[in-house]
Amino acid sequence: MPTPQKHESRAARQKAYRRRQADARLAERKAKGLPRAPPISTMPGAARWTALREQTHALLETLRKEMDCYWDERSELWQESDRGEEMRESIERIDEILAVIQGI
Repeated sequence: MPTPQKHESRAARQKAYRRRQADARLAERKAKGLPRAPPISTMPGAARWTALREQTHALLETLRKEMDCYWDERSELWQESDRGEEMRESIERIDEILAVIQGI
């Protein structure tokens, strides 16, 4: 006995497959705490640029938080070492970039 068809056509089956794949990618990004994927390039310029700026800010904010947590978890001896000071300077540069992006 043949397996009953789930979808009415091959196009419907392909559409369902693509929807499942997109949902799986979105679930992965949410599980990792990542922002949504960039909007499509056919959006009007101002709206696309605003969305890209917001995504850039979110990504840099995530980077800053992770670097700050890493720095905080290290010993005081490491924090005062050259590597620790370099990392603190990198975090401060990211703060400056975030301030610039916020002003755009």
